Amino acid sequence: MATISFKPKQTVKKLLGVLPDRARSVIKKRFGLDGNERMTLEAIGEEYGITRERVRQIENAALNMVRKSEAFETEEAVFNELKGLIVSMGGVVSEQVLLEHISKDKNTQSHVHLLLVIGEEFQNYKEDSDFRARWTVDTDTANQVQNSLKELYKSLSNEDIIPEGELVKSFLNQLKDISEEYKNKEILKRWLGLSKGMGRNPLGEWGIASSPNINARGMRDYAFLIIRRHGSPMHFTEVAKAITDVFNKKAHVATCHNELIKDPRFVLVGRGLYALSEWGYEQGVVKEVIKKILNKEGPLSREGIIDRVLKERYVKENTIMVNLQDPKVFKKNNVGKYSVA
Repeated sequence: MATISFKPKQTVKKLLGVLPDRARSVIKKRFGLDGNERMTLEAIGEEYGITRERVRQIENAALNMVRKSEAFETEEAVFNELKGLIVSMGGVVSEQVLLEHISKDKNTQSHVHLLLVIGEEFQNYKEDSDFRARWTVDTDTANQVQNSLKELYKSLSNEDIIPEGELVKSFLNQLKDISEEYKNKEILKRWLGLSKGMGRNPLGEWGIASSPNINARGMRDYAFLIIRRHGSPMHFTEVAKAITDVFNKKAHVATCHNELIKDPRFVLVGRGLYALSEWGYEQGVVKEVIKKILNKEGPLSREGIIDRVLKERYVKENTIMVNLQDPKVFKKNNVGKYSVA
């Protein structure tokens, strides 16, 4: 279903019809209206044998001429419709999101972009280090959204992986005086997308955009997200299959196993079974696990040791008992309790 009722190319043709040939040609080249990439001031200047500053003057004069024309007045409904669309999308919206919402066709997007530049009620915020390029018809809302996004970003650590609903709720708490019409999940998610510092991983979870938990790049990052979502230890063959299924990334079983071994985020807790160290699991073979437990808790009975080790490792009870029989490492007192030798 169409998101706008007017035809951008036809509207632009009418508006540019008031311009002299060279001015119209400059606008077409600057905004990529002829189907080619947008040209720089320098490139157009070279083509016409004039300075980049002269091209800028021609461009600005042409835009002002259009705004003062009768054709501009007759297209008032078009600009009102664009304004209404931006309001419906939150009052401030990413340029890319807005243009793609209107049309997937790049040339149509170029024509809409020109209409936004010509329209007197639309304010453009250029891309900067914190935010993506965006358009607004409500500067108060735009400024509040930007300030709230900065505060929300400051509250995150590089390890955070936050469910979308939870982050949206936190974001809404930051927006103290925002209009009620904007307090819906779709608009809040759209606003979150304005931030360059925050991002969403392939599982729909949010965090700092540069974090490997969000910007997953390799086998280890994908494996971490898979096991974390699973919530309990997984066999490396299951991990490899899940990476292929969920991320559409070919994961060879042997490669997956090798990568998990190398990364301290993962702990081998059984035959091919991996857990996350953030869950409290520590590195080490069964014998080392027993030593850590005894050093921490003091002498324990055989049953006590088995119970605690099975919380750390997915092994058979007999494997634990075999390790306990090493007299160089463990000793048994006269009441049947074991301690480190």
